[in-house]
This record gives sequence, structure tokens and C-alpha cells, in this order.
Amino acid sequence: MDIFLTSAFGPAVAVAHARAAEQAGMRGVWLAEHHFVEYGQCPSATVLAGHILAGTRRITVGTAACVLGSRHPVVLGEEAALLHALAGDRFQLGVARGGPWQEIEILGRGMDHYRRGFAESLDVLLRWLSGTPEVRARGEFHHFGPLAVVPRPATPVPVRVAVTSGETADLAGRRGLPLLLGVHADDAEVAGLVDRWAQAASAHGHDPGAAEHARVRLAYPCATRADGERELRANLPRWLAGIRAAVPVGGAPRARDLDAHVEHLLRVQPVGPPGEVAAALAHSAETTGVRRQLCMAEAAGSPEATSDLIATLAALPTAWALDRVPGVAVATG
Repeated sequence: MDIFLTSAFGPAVAVAHARAAEQAGMRGVWLAEHHFVEYGQCPSATVLAGHILAGTRRITVGTAACVLGSRHPVVLGEEAALLHALAGDRFQLGVARGGPWQEIEILGRGMDHYRRGFAESLDVLLRWLSGTPEVRARGEFHHFGPLAVVPRPATPVPVRVAVTSGETADLAGRRGLPLLLGVHADDAEVAGLVDRWAQAASAHGHDPGAAEHARVRLAYPCATRADGERELRANLPRWLAGIRAAVPVGGAPRARDLDAHVEHLLRVQPVGPPGEVAAALAHSAETTGVRRQLCMAEAAGSPEATSDLIATLAALPTAWALDRVPGVAVATG
């Protein structure tokens, strides 16, 4: 099991929670990337990942995800290659199209790139991380080179793609890149996206069984489901309210209604006694094919409660719940 952090309580607290996750025997820590909102205080997931990698010894540190709408793919490629050179496969790169927020105009290449340029930027990034000695680009949004790739990866750096739509699942499948799936999707939607990805992957010569997809979860073990729902209804709106500060561009609507979003999460995510949460995670893994589950520990509502939730999640009876799902590997420390 892994944890997912937005740095809601600040980057220093996120580092402490990452170290706590390693000490508890968790498999990985995944870092969100946001600009100009209090929901997450991490504008560069690669910078924070490097700090956490330097202060830990075993745990995987991934980005979930670096936003290509506000990142140049060569800059991100250089950063990812550097982290891979220092930490090997302990560093995991996840990338996303991102949302239609003001950072794509301030930091990125604007709405045209947001609408049409994600595939081109992704392909530039993949070439940069492939191990080739140089990269050039002759596209609509990127035109340069040849440029020497320094540091040059000794082996290709793995990349995951954050997916919320069938179109992006197709794109990732055509390139054989595993998925990062969001917390809003229920099992049926996740299974549908994974199936669509598998069809595209197979059609382009990739083995669907070789990919390790990952999914953000709101897993909340507690005494009773009623207790969990009461606590999450108190904690989540305060945390998620920061999303409302994101300024849309290009005619995009404001962020979703928070109360409705919380109620949706309570319907589709595992909340309740630890055994029931573990069994629900196992059932999801079996029915969707997504084995790696990234739990939103900051949903606990405070730094101290997040530390407690990390310990509780690490102690879930995964040995009996998840090891019975074919293909599921459980980290036990």
C-alpha cells in the first residue's frame, strides 16, 4: 500500500509523513503538484520528491502528477533523469494533462496546448527519457534541437499517465504507459478505463499484463462506517475548499460543488472498520485490475491525525485481504 500527499499541511510536514510511511512499512509515497491554491502546497513534485528520496532509504517516491500543461517536457525530462540517476526506480514519474487553470497561461503554453498539445509534449518527454543521446522536436508546440540529453538515462525512465477520460486512456495505451487513476472514479469507471487502455495497448503491440496501474483512494479505517462518514464530512470540505481557489481560463467552469463531491466520495470509497476497508480494497483490485492503491492520508484532517491514519493503513490486514488477489504484491516492510 502507498500514500498520496498533497502537502496540505506544508512541505515539511509532508516530508515527515513520508518518513513515517517508510517506517510503517508502506511501499510508496506519491506527491500531488498544484499552483496558487491552498489545497496543496507543492508547486514542484520533482523538487519535493528529491528531498524525500534523500531522507529515506527504501520507499518509492512518485509524482501524481507533474502537469505538462504548465511544464516544458525537456525541463521535466532533465529533472526526472537526474532523480532516476540518483535514486533509480525508487523515483516514479507520473504526468498529467492538468486542468484549465490559470497556471497553464502563466507558466505553460496556453489553452491551445492544453486542448491539443498534451500528446506532443508527452512524446517529447518520452524521447528524452528513453536513453537516446539526443532529442529534437519538429512539432506544432515544440521545435528545437538536436539537444544532448544530459544526464542520459542508462535505462528508460518509467512514466505513468494520469487519466480521467477515455481519450487519455487511449493515448496512454497506444504508448504502453500505465495509468494513474483519480479518487473520484468508482470501480466500474476504473475498470472501463483500464479495459479501454488495454485494447489500445494490445492494438499497438504492448502487453497489457505488464503494466502496473495505480489508483488514488480515500481509504478510511475507523470504528464504524457512521464514525468515518461523520469525520470525513467534517474534514474533507475544509481540505478540498482550496481547490475552489483555482482560477479557470478558456471559459472553464469553477471547481465542482464540494458537498456533492464529498458525498460522492463517501459512496464510492472504502470507509469503516479496518477489515471491511481491507476487503473492499482487495475487491477493487480484483475487479478493476489496479493493484497499486494510493491512499489519501491527509483526509484525516490534521498533521497528527494524518500520522495516525498512516499507521492504521499500514496495519491493515492486507496479508489476508490482498494476497488472495492474483497478482497483488503487498509490502510488509
